[in-house]
Amino acid sequence: MWDDDEDERSAAKFKSLSREEAQALREREPSISPWRVVVVQALVGVMLAVLAWWLAGRVVALSALYGSFCVVLPGALMARGLTSQFSRLNAGVAAVSFMMWEFGKIGVSVFLLVLAPKIVHGVNWLALLLALIVCIKIYWVALLWRGSKKR
Repeated sequence: MWDDDEDERSAAKFKSLSREEAQALREREPSISPWRVVVVQALVGVMLAVLAWWLAGRVVALSALYGSFCVVLPGALMARGLTSQFSRLNAGVAAVSFMMWEFGKIGVSVFLLVLAPKIVHGVNWLALLLALIVCIKIYWVALLWRGSKKR
């Protein structure tokens, strides 16, 4: 049922990297700052709001702006948490920190969506959700962006 031999072979293939090898790997596979992703999300959200204002008016623009805010604010909170000194203590603390910040991010997003009708009077849900989805998809663009930098 369980293939212990395969696990042992996989463990035998694992090799720790030297300092030079790790540095070369970091140069070959650079990471993207979570703050850069948050800034790009905010810029895309503002552009969507301007486009919505131009096409459909003030309420639709405010709805689109609020939809992007529902992604940017929680993303900024998570970026702050993940880049703090506490989350760098060790791998276990980093993993737990990531989970806690992710749960917090989801909670803040849901809370902001519940508040939407109270904050944006006459909210246009279609514009809000479209902006929210587009801003969320920036994560995928960042991954593609990172992949294209390697080539």
